[in-house]
Amino acid sequence: MSWKNYFSTSVGKKIQMSLTGLFLITFLIVHCYINSLVWVSKEAYEAAAHFMGTNMIIHIIEVGLFAFLILHTVQGLNLFLKNKSKRGSRYAVNASNKNSKWYSRSMGILGSLLLIFLVLHTSAFWAPNRFSQITGGGELDLYHMMKEAFQNPVVVIIYILGCIALSWHLVHGFFSAFQTLGLATNKYKSLIKSVGVGFAIIVPFIFIMMPLSFYFGWIS
Repeated sequence: MSWKNYFSTSVGKKIQMSLTGLFLITFLIVHCYINSLVWVSKEAYEAAAHFMGTNMIIHIIEVGLFAFLILHTVQGLNLFLKNKSKRGSRYAVNASNKNSKWYSRSMGILGSLLLIFLVLHTSAFWAPNRFSQITGGGELDLYHMMKEAFQNPVVVIIYILGCIALSWHLVHGFFSAFQTLGLATNKYKSLIKSVGVGFAIIVPFIFIMMPLSFYFGWIS
């Protein structure tokens, strides 16, 4: 079987999901670190944002990031719909409910919510900044843009809901990625699960605290 045919199988698609998922998790760590700098100082955040916005290597990685995000989303929805179609009988649905958590059966829905959230997020900050750079307008003041945007309680609530969806998505996705790649052996299974749950709580919590901090004036 060729590699092309292999990656078109269910197992191949799950491996693609795992690899792209781990790449996106790495991106979350970097993004979370940069966002956390708002509590250090405005200057620290702006320095990090400037580096990310002007470094050519980062721009190339961004292309890969969007490609992996699209692939991850498409394959995730594909597997979700395929699994859903297999639960044709009521018995099959009930059996799945007993053997799996609700969030593991709802990865397609959670992923779709996250995609909508990411579109809103990039259209509000990343896209205007890159457009300004490409058209010669230079970098935008992202710190000020966030400060202004997060004065709107509706925007804050949307970000909180998006981060909650991210948390539930990670609870299952983090461990599932390692399991699919055969790395969640009996020796490390408990450790990976614990790290995954901790990651699924800490990272979204930091993302949630940023809009709340701007909204309530905890940072200026």
